[in-house]
Amino acid sequence: MARAATSINTGPGRMLVAVYGLFALAATGRSVMQIAQTWPDQHLPYWLSALAAVVYCVATVALARGDRTSARIALGTISFELLGVIAVGIWSYVDKAAFVAAGQAGDTTVWSRFGQGYGYVPLILPMVGLWWLRHTARRRAATS
Repeated sequence: MARAATSINTGPGRMLVAVYGLFALAATGRSVMQIAQTWPDQHLPYWLSALAAVVYCVATVALARGDRTSARIALGTISFELLGVIAVGIWSYVDKAAFVAAGQAGDTTVWSRFGQGYGYVPLILPMVGLWWLRHTARRRAATS
C-alpha cells in the first residue's frame, strides 16, 4: 500500500522526525553519562533525563513509521512529553535543590527549567508535534 500524502512522516513531518531523533540521541547520551559518572549515587534528575530519552526514542520511531497506529502512539507519547516538560519545568523552579547535584551548576535534566539548557526546544517541540499530528489527522479524515 502506497503511503498517503497525509502521512505524519512526509513533508514537514520528516523534519519533526529528525529533530526528535536528535533529541533522542542527546537525551540518551546525557542520561547514560550522568548515571554512569555518578553510580551508585543516583540523583532524580538523571533518571528524569533517562525518562526523557525513552520518550524521545518512542516518539521518533512512531513518527518515522507514520501509520495510523504509530500516529496514536506518537500522540500519547508527545502528550506525555508536554506534560513532563511542564511538570519538571515547574518543579525545577519550585524545588531548585532537587535539580542541583553535588558539584553541578543545575539544569541536570533535559526538561529542567522548561528545557532552558536546550534553548527551550523541549517545550516547543511537543507543541509543534501535537499540532502536526492534529493537522495531518484532519487531512487524512478529509481524504478518507
